[in-house]
Amino acid sequence: MKQINDLIDAKLIEEHKLKEKRNYLGASMLGDECVRKVQLQYMKHDANFSAQNLRTFDIGNCLESLIFKWMIFAGFDLRVRNESGKQFGFSIADGKIAGHCDGIIFGFPPELKSNKFNMLSSSISFASVEQSASHTGEIIGSKPQALWECKTMNNKSWNDTAKRGVLVSKPTYYVQVQLYMAYLNLDENPCLFTALNKDTSEVYHEFIPFDAETAQKYSDRAVQIIKATESNELLQRLSNDSSFYRCKMCGFKNVCWGDAQ
Repeated sequence: MKQINDLIDAKLIEEHKLKEKRNYLGASMLGDECVRKVQLQYMKHDANFSAQNLRTFDIGNCLESLIFKWMIFAGFDLRVRNESGKQFGFSIADGKIAGHCDGIIFGFPPELKSNKFNMLSSSISFASVEQSASHTGEIIGSKPQALWECKTMNNKSWNDTAKRGVLVSKPTYYVQVQLYMAYLNLDENPCLFTALNKDTSEVYHEFIPFDAETAQKYSDRAVQIIKATESNELLQRLSNDSSFYRCKMCGFKNVCWGDAQ
């Protein structure tokens, strides 16, 4: 067993090292509580991901594809690629700030047409059954309705999100969807955030309204990081203590703290 797993893990780590590093600030990382960590990612430093981390990432990607299929079955006109076959995304500041969302909803199932639903999203359109099945760009004249963001979580994390909501439980995800809504011009209707509990298969959905103040705050943060990096300035760490639990768990602790650990 160990020999087989060692072979798998070695190949996963090898593949990860060969991947081209991002040369932009991604919307998915800008909401992290440590601005130094975000800067180190932007500077193309390698995070110290274990093979187990990489397996977890792969599992999450596979499960997100499954959730997309479920949403299509439920009648959503949901698309994850544009007409050119590329993932929906944005790029600004000469490509230095960018992001790619999980999907865009072009039509909601007619079964959801209720007073409560309309109060959440007053200007949405409801797809017919025929339209809902056409999620690859064939609908002529269709208009994007809402952002869709999908995550997978363990039981503890999922329960906390379901109890307290994305803003309180997962602020990094909250910032991510705000930036997507702002730069993809999807701020008219709330984002539909979907989270799968990997342990119980429960699915949580939450509408997240557009928050212009947060989108602006973290856009400004991105500019701050870019300017600091271009000036060879390292921004402040989350903590001045390398034994702080967040720092001990961080994938960038080696490059951030060096001999100070």
